[in-house]
Amino acid sequence: MSEWKARRFWKAASVAPEGGGWQILLDGRPIRTPGKLALVMPNRALAEAIAGEWDAQAEVIDPNAMPLTRAANSAVEKVTPQFAAVADMLAGYGGTDLLSYRASGPAALAERQAAGWDPLIDWAARALKAPLRITEGVMPVAQDAGALARLRDRLDALTPWQLTALHDLVTLPGSLILGLAVLERRLDADTAHALSRIDETFQAEQWGRDDEAETAAAARLEGMRAAARLLDLLAG
Repeated sequence: MSEWKARRFWKAASVAPEGGGWQILLDGRPIRTPGKLALVMPNRALAEAIAGEWDAQAEVIDPNAMPLTRAANSAVEKVTPQFAAVADMLAGYGGTDLLSYRASGPAALAERQAAGWDPLIDWAARALKAPLRITEGVMPVAQDAGALARLRDRLDALTPWQLTALHDLVTLPGSLILGLAVLERRLDADTAHALSRIDETFQAEQWGRDDEAETAAAARLEGMRAAARLLDLLAG
């Protein structure tokens, strides 16, 4: 028995103002979230980009080709009603941030980590007022409570839509600092992704590439690019 797949049922997608925001229309009818909530974008730029995702669908709908639509659904259904919980979860990455944990060897890997990560640790201390401690190995290092509180406060200043974008920029690389660096335009998504893979890249150079790991890394990169694009669209 063949798997059922959703098929395109509309001719054209468009946008229209709605309640101080913008909605996407399929043949004049507004789309809703999977939970049947109104899907209203905060600006026209994002609405038009999402309408473009719908217009680009062929006969069989490919949800994987609609990252902005998925993000919008998450912003409305999950992040907005659970903002504090989502912010708490993301802030938790600061306590175990990837950039704080360095290799004890070989020296070439430790040097590469320091070259890539130290500037961001310095940036977090200076720009975010959140100095993070660095350690070698995998044993947990206790971070300064004040620094972690300031990182958490930074998340409270975001809109639910920005927090939705930040979610993937933090969870995919495993670093709150990398995510905030993209949010603050300190890094682009590709650079943040490359920095998160310093260990993997080094090991691949020593022992050869692993196809499964490379496929997973490529998927993470696409997710981070989509999140960064969402931030750009939110900015206007």
